[in-house]
Amino acid sequence: MTGNHWETVYRRSREDEVSWFQKIPDTSLRMIEALDLDTDARILDVGGGASRLADGLLNAGYRHITVLDITEQALQQSRARLGERAPCVEWIAADITTFQPDTTWDVWHDRAVFHFLVTEEARAGYRRTLERALRPGGHVIIATFGPQGPEKCSGLPVVRYDPESLVAALGADFTLCHTELEQHATPAGHQQEFLYCWLQREDGGE
Repeated sequence: MTGNHWETVYRRSREDEVSWFQKIPDTSLRMIEALDLDTDARILDVGGGASRLADGLLNAGYRHITVLDITEQALQQSRARLGERAPCVEWIAADITTFQPDTTWDVWHDRAVFHFLVTEEARAGYRRTLERALRPGGHVIIATFGPQGPEKCSGLPVVRYDPESLVAALGADFTLCHTELEQHATPAGHQQEFLYCWLQREDGGE
């Protein structure tokens, strides 16, 4: 991953100026709520940075939220925004392709990280972390650029996915449960096609 690149992006831009900004991450929140999990469920937001997903999850009553991002600058923006609620969230500055978790989560959420992994080496690192971090039977909600999405973002190349290619990239241990396309309006007024997928990991039982 390119940590220096993202540090520069967040130093130069407010959270509402980057192309992926969402005032309210409605689709992610709706898909997490649809899992019908207890509010004690452990949720990991990969690449959450300055995203407002943590705000929405706290508002919904979830008590075990972790936000991981490669850049401390983005995490600091979220901590500042949440103010006195910031200690209710666990914040981790790490590269998801090399991160070695010492715990597991019930939900792995990723909006717009995976499509930046353009090499098989990077994707393999992501999968290794996913396999260590997600409990058997856990859920993955992942959003990437869809088939008609842009080929670059923030000056970097990306990989566009359809449901079949995304499942193939994540591996056979995951069952695709639901997909939908979303047209995301950037702050500059452009439209970007996102593919959202909900997958469930095999529970490991016989």
